[in-house]
Amino acid sequence: MLSEAETASLLARRPYDLRHAGVSFWLSSWVDAMECARRAGYSVAVLHKVYAKVLDRTREHANSRIDAALRE
Repeated sequence: MLSEAETASLLARRPYDLRHAGVSFWLSSWVDAMECARRAGYSVAVLHKVYAKVLDRTREHANSRIDAALRE
């Protein structure tokens, strides 16, 4: 249970802000999308819909990794 001060804080303003930040961090840290979805309790389709911006930002990094693997 949160105290009055905690309840009034910005962190408690939207209950899912910290969860969203955590899942975004997992995705940007290259945790597999299926594993992120499982841990968050989402389907992969919902994960892709909700976190599309995070996934889009990782595209350049993914392309670099693919290019490096192809050169090996």
